[in-house]
Amino acid sequence: MRRMLVITRLRVPASDADAVVEEAAAARTALSAQRGFVDAYFGRNLDDPTLWTFTTRWESVGAYRRALSAYAVKVDAAPLYARALDEPTAYTEEIRDIS
Repeated sequence: MRRMLVITRLRVPASDADAVVEEAAAARTALSAQRGFVDAYFGRNLDDPTLWTFTTRWESVGAYRRALSAYAVKVDAAPLYARALDEPTAYTEEIRDIS
C-alpha cells in the first residue's frame, strides 16, 4: 500500500496571516489524532506571501478519507480548508530512485 500526500494550497490575505497560522495548528491537531496520520507541514510561498500550503501525509487513501469524517476534523479543520484553492489535492507518495 502506498502512502498518500495531500497538498492543499490556500489563498490568504496578508491581514489574515496570524489567523491562518492558528487555523493550521488546529487542523493539524485534529488530523494528527486520526489513525493513519503520518505528519504535516505548513508554509508560506516566498514569492507570493498570500499563497500558503498545508501538506499532510497519510498511511493510505482510506486513512485520509476516514479522518475527514471525524467530528473533530470537520469542526477544527473547516476554517483552514475553507480557504483552499479549488484544485486537486491528493497525490501518491512515489518512492523511487530519481537520481
